[in-house]
Amino acid sequence: MTPRVLLAALVALAVGLVGGLALSRVGGEEVPGDDSVAAGFARDMQTHHDQAVQMSWIIHDRTDDELVRSLSYDIARTQSHQSGQMAGWLQSWGLSPTGPGEQMEWMQGLGHDHGSESSELTDEGIMPGMASQEEITKLEGMRGKEAEIYFLQLMIRHHNAGVPMAEVARDHSQNEAVETLAQSIINSQTTEVETMTTMLEERGAEPLPE
Repeated sequence: MTPRVLLAALVALAVGLVGGLALSRVGGEEVPGDDSVAAGFARDMQTHHDQAVQMSWIIHDRTDDELVRSLSYDIARTQSHQSGQMAGWLQSWGLSPTGPGEQMEWMQGLGHDHGSESSELTDEGIMPGMASQEEITKLEGMRGKEAEIYFLQLMIRHHNAGVPMAEVARDHSQNEAVETLAQSIINSQTTEVETMTTMLEERGAEPLPE
């Protein structure tokens, strides 16, 4: 990652953190508790976002394709900013970055439309859609078209798992700032999945199994 790109990422994170601190105080709402949907979402979506940022910077340095580089840069900037917002919420709410229970517990039993598998950890103990360390290492070892295809496959799977998380937060967080960000995530990631699917088809490849 070049110094200029690194600076852009740090600025996005810092701006998001400040914005999160401000938004978390809007409306005079009750402060979310440690085991609330709002807190669980903020913690788990930060983790989800941070890996998306990591994968985006990996592909950004391993392809010359301008569309892929532009897409990865946009994902990294946007999700760095949003991650900062969520960190700001937790700080403002007086909550720690990690919760009292397991990841995804805040989604359990809320009756969303995506099946119970979207709120359960995988056999590897990671959240749905997340790449394993083996997959990250594999991406790091690729270049060019091969890397583009694998990045698109991983990111489509990643986004498709992130959207149900955001939908539950939007519908059950009882916090205006969380609902607003969750809807923004739904909108942007749904559009990006459509774009990435087309890019994948243009390269003669298909998405990974969900």
